[in-house]
Amino acid sequence: MSLKKVLDALTHLPQSKTYHVPNIWTEEKTSESQVCPSEYYPNIIEKILNTPKIEIVPTTHGNWTKQAVIYNIFVRLTTAYDHNADGHIAIEPLESGFRETGTFLKTIALLPYIQKMGVNTIHLLPITSIGHDGNKGTLGSPYAIKNPYKIDPNLAEPALNLDVDTEFKAFVEAAHHMGIRVVVEFVFRTISKDGDWIKERPDWVYWLDDSIENRLPNTMDENKYGNPIFSKDALEHINQKVATADYKDLPKPSHHYQQMFLAPPDHVDLVDGKYIGKSGSGKLSRIPGAFADWPPDDIQPPWDDVTYLKMYTHLDYNYIAYNTIRMYDDEITHSGTENQELWDRIIGILPHYQKDFDIDGVMIDMGHALPFDLKKKMVEASRAINSDFAFWDENFDVSEKSLKEGYNAVVGSLIFVGHKPDELKSYLDYLNSIGVAVPFFGTAENHNCPRNMFRFRDVQQAYRYTKYIWGVISMLPCIPFIHSGMEICETYPINTGLDFSSDDLRLFPSEKLPLFSEYAFNWKDINHLEHLGPFLKSLIDFRQKYHHILSNAEKDFLEIKTCKNPQFTCLVRKGDDKSLMFIGNSDFSNKHFGIVQVDTSQRFIHDVHSKKSFQITDQKLFIRLDPGEFVILEF
Repeated sequence: MSLKKVLDALTHLPQSKTYHVPNIWTEEKTSESQVCPSEYYPNIIEKILNTPKIEIVPTTHGNWTKQAVIYNIFVRLTTAYDHNADGHIAIEPLESGFRETGTFLKTIALLPYIQKMGVNTIHLLPITSIGHDGNKGTLGSPYAIKNPYKIDPNLAEPALNLDVDTEFKAFVEAAHHMGIRVVVEFVFRTISKDGDWIKERPDWVYWLDDSIENRLPNTMDENKYGNPIFSKDALEHINQKVATADYKDLPKPSHHYQQMFLAPPDHVDLVDGKYIGKSGSGKLSRIPGAFADWPPDDIQPPWDDVTYLKMYTHLDYNYIAYNTIRMYDDEITHSGTENQELWDRIIGILPHYQKDFDIDGVMIDMGHALPFDLKKKMVEASRAINSDFAFWDENFDVSEKSLKEGYNAVVGSLIFVGHKPDELKSYLDYLNSIGVAVPFFGTAENHNCPRNMFRFRDVQQAYRYTKYIWGVISMLPCIPFIHSGMEICETYPINTGLDFSSDDLRLFPSEKLPLFSEYAFNWKDINHLEHLGPFLKSLIDFRQKYHHILSNAEKDFLEIKTCKNPQFTCLVRKGDDKSLMFIGNSDFSNKHFGIVQVDTSQRFIHDVHSKKSFQITDQKLFIRLDPGEFVILEF
């Protein structure tokens, strides 16, 4: 048992009460305490082990996802803390051998806190080893994966003198003991520019003429490397073909652009931390950075820390563009030029983590850019080991397409529309019109977009919005998804990948973002706001009680009622024996009064959330709601 190894290692450490921890990790109060880590962590682990094991009930083909309640963790960040109270987060271990950045040991200690919110599934952002070439910030992005078969050693506590594999095994073991599944996010489409595979197999990546410079942001210099530049007519043609799923003879980038790329070099050397290739004729080449794969006219600069893996070896498509990395031209996919040994290496990643660490599922980053046949083989390989292994995808499509590709869940689009009442209603209307073929994450924030508490500059408005949107989420056929830090009202974003303004980007430069550099949540003091854990638990309990109603995702699963007051959102979920109605005030600054039609003969109706009682007169409810207030009525 790896958890026992961790426990034994802790009990042999010297005692010293100079280690600060936030009280909220173990108690329902703020501030912090000084503890002895060789006592603090064993006490938590022993409590976990002394609690009866909660059996994880199997389903088939990852369908347990539909009953999941997710807590999303970025290990390096979520459990980071200023343990020596010197005012900053140290990158290197403290003199005691314990880290201030997050580790698997501290994440084990956080499990009881997470479980109190009703969570039964943990989603880990990538935990694999991180490359260095082109990395932003002081720690590098977890998405710049140096070797997908190796775990980042910085997630282990040096004080324990155990390897990181043992500590990750202990984390999964502890989670499983508590009935919590573990899903890990992986990137299969890209690798760090100094990835371990490159020197071994230079034919697994693209190579760029070393004399060609990168294009500067917001420029259109065709002699420099970046997204290929297409004419207006070509872009229109591309978009038209892709919209109709016609991938035959997709427009290629210019011949000039194609000529920037060279054949795999004969020799590869690591020079000043960068791979440089050299052909037999002496021609030098370098690893090109990746870039956004869609739309084809995206002008953001290349991502300096990763490069695309070369999925096909077709000589006519030896370049990076939309038709070689995502919307594969039919000529490639039917050419028999699959980079088979690379595919086999990718297919083996998940079985490795299943066999060695017993993980329960995967979130695939950029799954949309993987060849369909490769994804199919990945699913088959993992399900051969565990037929209940879950596949989640980082896309926004809740249609049959995602279901047919084997996914049990997708991110969905609430993160873009949750804070815009009119757009939210339109999105709900859209979901209602098509049905939800594959569950989506019930959240209005994740690690790539603004925090709920950042959406409104006034703290109280943001707090009301955060609770309001979770009221809406509780009514939908989705998977509750708690982005770590959301429950303690964090405002600072982890990354600025989606839905940020130009002003926001200036406010949060990449080197200051937690995705790339050391940072810690405000665990000690949550800005004098109520901790949202109990509130979330009450909504999660509500969803479980009415699962037979709320899990219906068929077309027309939702009735969106009109109300004379446009600030009111009224949603109805109907079951065979009863119905549920959400009424919420989407104005987070002002009270509002409204009259709502309620299709019931009952004279009184109860709010299942606050337990308040309301009188119904001639099937009309006269109700006044505070800013952001909502009720959920049962009738």
